[in-house]
Amino acid sequence: MNALYNLAASARTHVFDMATLPWQATANPGLFLKPVRHDDALGLYLGLVRFDAGVRSGLHQHQAVATSFVVDGGLTDYHGSIGLHQAGINRQGSTHDAIAYANTVLVSKLEGPVTYPPNSDISGVHAGSRFEAFHNPNPLVPPEVNVVVDALPLEPTGVAGVQRQMVFDYAGTGSNHRMVQLTVLPETGFEFVTGALTEFWVRGGNLTVNGQPVHANCFVVCEAGAAVRVNSPFGALLMAWAQGQESGAGNLFGY
Repeated sequence: MNALYNLAASARTHVFDMATLPWQATANPGLFLKPVRHDDALGLYLGLVRFDAGVRSGLHQHQAVATSFVVDGGLTDYHGSIGLHQAGINRQGSTHDAIAYANTVLVSKLEGPVTYPPNSDISGVHAGSRFEAFHNPNPLVPPEVNVVVDALPLEPTGVAGVQRQMVFDYAGTGSNHRMVQLTVLPETGFEFVTGALTEFWVRGGNLTVNGQPVHANCFVVCEAGAAVRVNSPFGALLMAWAQGQESGAGNLFGY
């Protein structure tokens, strides 16, 4: 799988316009990826995932947290369905087989490997896929937490013109990360320095990051220690994953 970026420690910021990129086919017909990051050794992924209608993920178990946001369509497993503009959180041990009954596009982030039963078919939709015998460790725990993102309460961030909706606090998962939606009002500018890897997907609107134009369906990867300058004359809506607390701003990510 051809990815755009490999994790680095150069304190830089990178912008990727997903609309300019082709979908890459996986081993399973009807499953496609547009990867920003794709690391099979560690099971790390950031990018877009596409299911054609009627296509399954295959039975699998997550060995670390995975998060997704439904841009179009939806998925169904034994727990029920996740639909448009919902976020899905898979914790370590989440075990399921998901099917798309309509053409579906997800924004996806994997933070560890995914295992498939021996003698099954690996779909190719997950970086770090491997064969391993498993059972469901927590049958009474749903395989995902589905979050209606736009219904979450708006919280102040301490940065004038920026509000936060907490999608997922990783407390209790072994990681001190945050997944949030940020609403940036028109005529807003702010600066911060990342304490760890911090990544954005622009859901809507326009902004500049370190002077570089960014628009809807762009990913922004900010390496640890990167100085980030954001300006949005006309407003923007961002999905963000922060792996550590930033400095120089008013607690953007809810630490």
